[in-house]
Amino acid sequence: MMEMNMGEMITIPLDEYRNLKAAVDELADLRTYDRAMTDIAAGRDELVPADVAKRLVSGENPLRVWREFRGMTQATLSSASGVNRVQIADIEAGRKKGSVETVCKLAAALQVGVEDLV
Repeated sequence: MMEMNMGEMITIPLDEYRNLKAAVDELADLRTYDRAMTDIAAGRDELVPADVAKRLVSGENPLRVWREFRGMTQATLSSASGVNRVQIADIEAGRKKGSVETVCKLAAALQVGVEDLV
């Protein structure tokens, strides 16, 4: 193995450099994929359908999207979270934000991270 000092340079053909760069990028993508699959298998993450992702990306209220994805009514979510149904309706309609405590309760009941609701 050859040892290099700071300031030393190696010259390689541009095509070889591009191929090495592409291989590094592909390896990074594969590692990210492997981490995601490990998290899914361990129950730390989940796959969501494309229509759910599209609704979230389009700016639809995340509380409503996750509630409907979980197959819950506002009343069911209220019972599961301990948050008043009217407060849930107000948050979904954008009339109120909900306190940190409220959002934490809703996130726990929906089995999502708080960041998924804000």
